[in-house]
Order: sequence, then C-alpha cells, then structure tokens
Amino acid sequence: MSMHITLPAHLETRLRQEAERHGQGQETVALRVLDEHLPPALDERRAETVALLRGWAKEDESLSTVELAANLKVLKAVDEDRPSDRKLFLVLVGDPK
Repeated sequence: MSMHITLPAHLETRLRQEAERHGQGQETVALRVLDEHLPPALDERRAETVALLRGWAKEDESLSTVELAANLKVLKAVDEDRPSDRKLFLVLVGDPK
C-alpha cells in the first residue's frame, strides 16, 4: 500500500534525526516505528488471547487440592466484596455448593 502523509515540522525533524542516527532512510524508520507501535492485527490478538487462556487452563489442571481451595477462597472473597449484587463467579469449579 502506498500512502502520502504530511508531517508537522517537529515530527519531520524527529524522523529525519532518527533516520540519520541509524543510518537508514526516513521511510524505513517510519515503517519500523509503525510496526513497533501499532497493536497487532485482530486475528493475532485473538490467537494470543486464546493461547493465554489455554495456558491458564493447563496450569489449573495441575493445581493441588489445597491450591484449588485457596483459589476458590479468593474468588468468593472478590464476589463478597463487590458493591454490586451481580456476582462475577456464578459457578465455581470445585465449589462444594
């Protein structure tokens, strides 16, 4: 994709200085800055989120009974401390209730 952007003078100066500092062209530096600072594509973020959730689920599978009980205690405390009547943790895995 080709794009034309009119930069304010202060950004043009900063871009030129950064390009000179790295011995690169201004377009190369601008592309690097965009790539480093734009959020990942939606599909990539979804994949990262799914991987994180799967990792947590796998960690949960290896918890001891004592660790599970401690987790339940924390979740119940969070719900009890909420000013809202709407609870966050309606069904707790391993909850004896």
